[in-house]
Amino acid sequence: MAEKSPFFRNFASHILPVLTFATLLVGTALVGVALTRIPQRPTDAAPPSPTPETAYIAAGSLTGRTILVDPGHGGYDGGARCRDSGVWEKEVNLAVALAVEKSLTQRGATVLMTRRTDTDLCDDTTRPANVTKKRQDMQCRVDMAVQGQADMVLSIHMNEYRVRSESGPQVFYRAGSGAGRLLAGTMQEALITALSPQKERAAMPGDYFILQLDTPSVLVECGFISNPAEEALLLSPAYQEKLGEAIADGAAEYFRLAQAEK
Repeated sequence: MAEKSPFFRNFASHILPVLTFATLLVGTALVGVALTRIPQRPTDAAPPSPTPETAYIAAGSLTGRTILVDPGHGGYDGGARCRDSGVWEKEVNLAVALAVEKSLTQRGATVLMTRRTDTDLCDDTTRPANVTKKRQDMQCRVDMAVQGQADMVLSIHMNEYRVRSESGPQVFYRAGSGAGRLLAGTMQEALITALSPQKERAAMPGDYFILQLDTPSVLVECGFISNPAEEALLLSPAYQEKLGEAIADGAAEYFRLAQAEK
């Protein structure tokens, strides 16, 4: 119990004995009358509990941000191919990219998609697949980011390797880009946290055409479609949704950190 002040001790020893019993009664009555005239404030109703969706959005809002999501490959360019199912990488990229778009949009971001269907971005579809056609396709993706004034570029891909035991997501950024390195690091951490992969990889610099922009850009290899277990996960809609949420987490965390550094 807290110690009483000297004022209170003096009041109790010298003043209270002088007061008559009647005075105390009158005082008590007056106080009672005064108290009855004080209007009672209604009890404030408790605010409604946030729904999982509103809590998720509040955790990392992307309102006001424009983000380009690029499902790699498409059309004539299938990319790598799943070893067991035979599904082309371009199909898995698109499915995951749409899940990323959903999660980013839930957080308030404006999302630009380089493609929504199985198509490439070449003007001349009559030419056979070659280096020139591929470069035109990639340049169109870069141009979309510039014209759309994107604040961030996320290129979605799947990895593949001859050794089938290789696994785990990995994020790449342009060497020398401080913003790209920060984004790749936060994205890599978000993927590891959400997916708990068997092999935890580190973000690495990479020489990819889509990363040439000054805009913070990363290429996300979501996993290895050459690994039997990881292929099955990457083809699962539930896992694709999980990837979408993890990538949105990484994007939100990047903007938070970048803002804090200013």
